[in-house]
Amino acid sequence: MTYSVNGERFDAEPRPGQCLRTFLRSLGHFGVKKGCDAGDCGACTVWLDGEPVHSCITPAFRAEGRQVTTIEGLGTPGSLHPMQRQFRDAPGFQCGFCTAGMIMTSATFTEAQKADLPRALKGNLCRCTGYRGIEDAVKGVAGVETAAPGKAVGTSVGAPAANDVVTGRAEFTMDTHIEGMLHLKVLHSPHAHARIISIDRTDALAVPGVQRVYTWEDVPRRRFTTAIHTDHLVDPDDTFILDDTVRFVGQRVAAVLADTVGAAEEGCRRLVVAYEVLPAVFEPEEAMAEGAPQLHGAEHDPFALDPVHNILLEIHTHIGDVDAGFAEADVTHEGTYFSPRVQHAHLETHGSIAWMENGRLNVRTSSQSPSIAKVKLAYLFALRPDQLRVFCKRVGGGFGGKQEVISEDLAALATLDTGRPVSFEYTREEEFTTASPRHPMTLTVTLGAKADGTLTAFQVRNVSNTGAYGNHGGETLYAGGAAVMLYRCPNKKYDAYSVYTNTVPSGALRGYGMTQPAFAVESAMGELARALHLDPLELRRRNIVRPGDPLVALDDGPDDVMFTEDGLARCVDLVDAAMARTTGGPSPGPEWFVGTGVASSLHETAPPTEHISEAWVTLGDDLVYELAVGTVEFGEGTSTAHVQIAATQLGTTPSRIRLVQSDTDRTGFDTGAFASAGLFVSGNAVLRAANAVRDRILEFAAAHTGVHLVMCAMDDDGVVCGDRRVSLAELVALARARGIRFTAARKAYGSPRSVTSNTQGFRIAVHRVTGEIRILYSVQATDAAVVINPAQVRGQVEGGVAQGIGFALTENFHIDAHGVMVNPNLRNYRIPTYADIPRTEVLLVDSTDSYGPMRSKGMAECCINPVAPALANALHDATGVRYRALPLTPERIYSRLNESRSAQSAA
Repeated sequence: MTYSVNGERFDAEPRPGQCLRTFLRSLGHFGVKKGCDAGDCGACTVWLDGEPVHSCITPAFRAEGRQVTTIEGLGTPGSLHPMQRQFRDAPGFQCGFCTAGMIMTSATFTEAQKADLPRALKGNLCRCTGYRGIEDAVKGVAGVETAAPGKAVGTSVGAPAANDVVTGRAEFTMDTHIEGMLHLKVLHSPHAHARIISIDRTDALAVPGVQRVYTWEDVPRRRFTTAIHTDHLVDPDDTFILDDTVRFVGQRVAAVLADTVGAAEEGCRRLVVAYEVLPAVFEPEEAMAEGAPQLHGAEHDPFALDPVHNILLEIHTHIGDVDAGFAEADVTHEGTYFSPRVQHAHLETHGSIAWMENGRLNVRTSSQSPSIAKVKLAYLFALRPDQLRVFCKRVGGGFGGKQEVISEDLAALATLDTGRPVSFEYTREEEFTTASPRHPMTLTVTLGAKADGTLTAFQVRNVSNTGAYGNHGGETLYAGGAAVMLYRCPNKKYDAYSVYTNTVPSGALRGYGMTQPAFAVESAMGELARALHLDPLELRRRNIVRPGDPLVALDDGPDDVMFTEDGLARCVDLVDAAMARTTGGPSPGPEWFVGTGVASSLHETAPPTEHISEAWVTLGDDLVYELAVGTVEFGEGTSTAHVQIAATQLGTTPSRIRLVQSDTDRTGFDTGAFASAGLFVSGNAVLRAANAVRDRILEFAAAHTGVHLVMCAMDDDGVVCGDRRVSLAELVALARARGIRFTAARKAYGSPRSVTSNTQGFRIAVHRVTGEIRILYSVQATDAAVVINPAQVRGQVEGGVAQGIGFALTENFHIDAHGVMVNPNLRNYRIPTYADIPRTEVLLVDSTDSYGPMRSKGMAECCINPVAPALANALHDATGVRYRALPLTPERIYSRLNESRSAQSAA
């Protein structure tokens, strides 16, 4: 069979039934990505004779005798196709995992298709950008700027990896092949709760190509938590690599290692497992009741956790006297609000590749923290730190989903056992059924207020479903206090429970424990405003915290959170003015209700658990500054910001900074890229290291020229000392001759912390009959303080709003009565497409920060928090019906509207 790929002809024979995607990747065309293997996401798009196709659902044999073009054949970094150039210059990407497919689709568009992008882009999904950057790219709107020496901060410079991303040459985790590599697949539990009696591996080992079968008896019996924090003690050690008790449908039962993925999958099917099925419980309130099945009881394991009533953690705290506060209130509101599971749906699934090299274990992984992944692997397998390297290439989205160790351990186990390279890659179904979604939370909010809107009492009860294991269960519960912190009130009470159930373990997701309480509290504030006959924004103005106020949430003890700039009030004012001046267009027609809604949020700029980052800066002999920092890049833009900070401090341009990142052999320790700490903490480390190198260069130049230090200043490739200029080349040569290197390492810590603020506004139309929602106008004001990269900040807000709209309106993580996730694919789970997402107007507060690098704040995490409550408040304003449970699907809206009409008719 003869094939032509990117103009190169060759003879090949694909495997029977092989799809074009896996065939092309086996030939080294790694720009063809796997996001779904179901034709849903478009990340694998290639051309057949110039027409775009989803290669994951195209049989490889259909390419015989035809011209196949992948992203690598469309253009090169030195000779970009016009569409590649437009995606680079817009910028039209964040993590970049979907970008090759987006470009391959968009490069074929006619003018008519460009005018109808909701239809033209329906086959390509993006989870990061919110699609506006992609629209700009397709239409040729450029946003990338060039920075002058020392002026990179505040400029929309492009990402360091931009050319590689748009040409498909940027390496993601699984974009490699190692000779002799084995493949690992996992058998998952069909039961929500069961004890494994026996596993017969005879038939599995008889499958040609199967090398090993691993069960709970073959792995180290060491408890750990999959959650990633520097302080591992904040999360419970309740997990084993493989266990003899399964606690949710989808839990690992056994792992099969084979020469091919197909053989490993067949081996899993051939395993014969005998289970003792145990009683299961799926709802937290039921799990806390007397007589409920206990998930982590000590019946057969004397070292097991034994939580009372399945409660991992409970919090009971108060400030003042809420009973007295309610007694003095003129108006009281109480409501119960529910936020369901939602999945990260990052287009790159979890995956790791492990191999031995010079007696050391190497793990290449899709993680938000290689440093802590290394710590956990060293603990699990009793390795010294010098026996282990963990590193990341570019990561295809994270959103907190990769703040876990859930693929690295089995890959490492198999390599340590066999000595051979091992690949373990999640399927999309495994992402839904076994990876950690957002915690479902049920919150009851009770508010008391004077007639003028002054809050007198604020009480919250939060019940969080942590699932079968407690990774992140406690920390997300504490994080919910930020929703309580938002408003001044002398009397506050917070009761919270993190509860084990026989469901998929919950974990970290953008907003981290604050998105759910924000939905509840901001919805309750909307209801209180209506009861008081006050404008919702005016009610907020009268009660929001201001600089100088104590940030009181769970207690009134001292903390390290500093609130020195009034960004929150400015966010409220900006959105108020925007909603007043802009309608977003007329109502679609008389059959539509129209309403507006707003919501606000506060977010701390680093997590309360210890967060550490170390950066190294070195001026090389090639006169390029090497910046080494452990932070991972997965679309949040920290790599670009780090380069900008270093270039600004060193008086040069981003092109003179060579970035080395996320490799425990080549960078210092870094807690990880989550909670916006990639800018706030790692950015401070970069700033300090760059300043230290600059100071050393200036001191050396001053001594060399005999000019006082204060008369010396850096420029792009030299130092000006008084009226004399000395080139960096000369200074480096002089320093080398004296055994001096211009290098420095500096650390930064996540304390003290500041806060960032957001306010979201929507104007929506709601169909009176079908319950369909159309967003007429979306605006978010954010307090990012000094903006390092305006285009990136806008992109992060647009992406966060889009993700929040998906969580609020379209995404449905459905678990049936037996604990089975019944829609484990992108098509039925329904993340938003281009057609679902409006253009959001992003308003940036003019402010500064006292503690962030260059007086900036990280804000990629927090922009999602006010989205769902703003939509719920707009829906209430439009229909007069309050919806207290997400998602706000047309079916749910229609049902309640119909009930309301029936009640009105009966009255």
